Amino acid sequence: MKVWRSKRGKIKKQANQIHHENDNKPVEDSLDSFTGNFNVDAELIRQKMSQNSDVQFREFYIGGTGTQAMIVFVEGLSDKDIIEKHILRSLMNDFSEEYKKETIYEKGAISKEFIKNKILPIGEVKEISNINELMSKVLRGWTALLISGSPAVLILGTAKGKQRTIEEPISEALVRGPRIGFTESIKENTALLRSHGENIHLLLTKFQVGKSSKKELVIAYIEGIANPEIVEEVKARIQKISMDYIQESGYIEQLVEDNYLSPFPQVQSTERPDRVMGALMEGRVAILLDGTPFALIVPVTFSMLLQSPEDYYERWIPGTTLRLLRFLAAFVSLFGPALYIAFISYHPGLIPTKLVISIAGTREGVPFPAIIEALIMEISIEILREAGLRLPRPIGPAIGIVGGLVIGEAAVQAGIVSPIMVIVVAITAISSFAIPSYNAGVTLRILRFVVMFSAALFGLYGIILFMLLLCSHLVRLKSFGVPYVSPAVPYRISDWKDFMVRMPLQVMKSRPKMFHTKNPVRKG
Repeated sequence: MKVWRSKRGKIKKQANQIHHENDNKPVEDSLDSFTGNFNVDAELIRQKMSQNSDVQFREFYIGGTGTQAMIVFVEGLSDKDIIEKHILRSLMNDFSEEYKKETIYEKGAISKEFIKNKILPIGEVKEISNINELMSKVLRGWTALLISGSPAVLILGTAKGKQRTIEEPISEALVRGPRIGFTESIKENTALLRSHGENIHLLLTKFQVGKSSKKELVIAYIEGIANPEIVEEVKARIQKISMDYIQESGYIEQLVEDNYLSPFPQVQSTERPDRVMGALMEGRVAILLDGTPFALIVPVTFSMLLQSPEDYYERWIPGTTLRLLRFLAAFVSLFGPALYIAFISYHPGLIPTKLVISIAGTREGVPFPAIIEALIMEISIEILREAGLRLPRPIGPAIGIVGGLVIGEAAVQAGIVSPIMVIVVAITAISSFAIPSYNAGVTLRILRFVVMFSAALFGLYGIILFMLLLCSHLVRLKSFGVPYVSPAVPYRISDWKDFMVRMPLQVMKSRPKMFHTKNPVRKG
């Protein structure tokens, strides 16, 4: 500790001498700023970064000038080919006679402008004068170039990253549509958005999130279409994020949503660039985070979570049919077991006579009431579903199917559950798989247990009470100022062209009015 203090004091003393001799200006108390003295600045950088074993330092002389220089980079994050071929080779080779004729010195030191504009064939070059900025850039893959006599350090864009190739999204498979999904590289993701067509109004605004470990975040929107109030609200919520580390876009989703106590997702997540681009053209805003293939789209309504990009790629009649099937699947996924429990336990008189006799025959010998039957099967299905996701991909689906068949058959043979209950639970599970949005499906699966208990306590009256509470919550819920159940409430007849029914493209001439876009006309 004493050695460090004495060393720091020595550096500070040298820095004071340099400032008083050259500029006659008082030096700052902090040594975060560079001085222009090569030895002092190089020692400062080494002291700050030498504890990292992957940080490399390379000192050399700039060719033909005798000027000392040093580069600093992180092994593995920086591209060594660029460093060796375009930085070291360019700087260490003797400058040509043409360059020697020019004025390359500035106040006795080699000119930074000459190095930037004549020597270095690097696309991204920035100047910084603070050690903390240098550390932040270098630890993200940039290369720092320190030149003797210069109070500023050049930061060179040499960052690279081993990213997986562009593949088809696993969580959003389509029969018809692009086979391209986002990757973990935000630069590739923004390029994928740009590749969807030349659009000078597509704006990408960059932010930094995370206090201890910073990550790059981009907000994308179409200028002239997106509502400026929504755009500013998104930016304001992003800027309010104060967290040490943002690991995945799910953190952003939870930190910017309107009501964190609601079980319903108020932000849409997707791996598909075509879905993001379609949302931007509707007037919505996308959020992309470096390190994750999942982009976020805001605002969102519940009906949008049941829509698929394939609805627009097919003709309107098949698209409408498939969309109506998804709404039906969502209803069955939520209320299927609850309706069975209510009819069996409280209202058997509402079931046709022959059917109720058949159900009573299958339940003969079952020792549990309907609610216990349903809980046993539903919990078993949820465990199998989770296990199928965590198992290795080649065997996961097989284990899920075989496990479901074996457990269902064994439970029926043992007399624990009735065959009709197995059928109800199976139909419910299959219906939940038809929901395109995973987080919306999880929400319905959670609420399914709540409505099951309501049905077990009060029968159909419990289901109706649950529906009333659910509707009252949904009509109050908003996503960035847009009502969550739009266009049903508030009622907008024009937006119903793309609600439960997908009308022909010839009829869909305007953008959704719920977003209050600057340019409401989409066609014509």
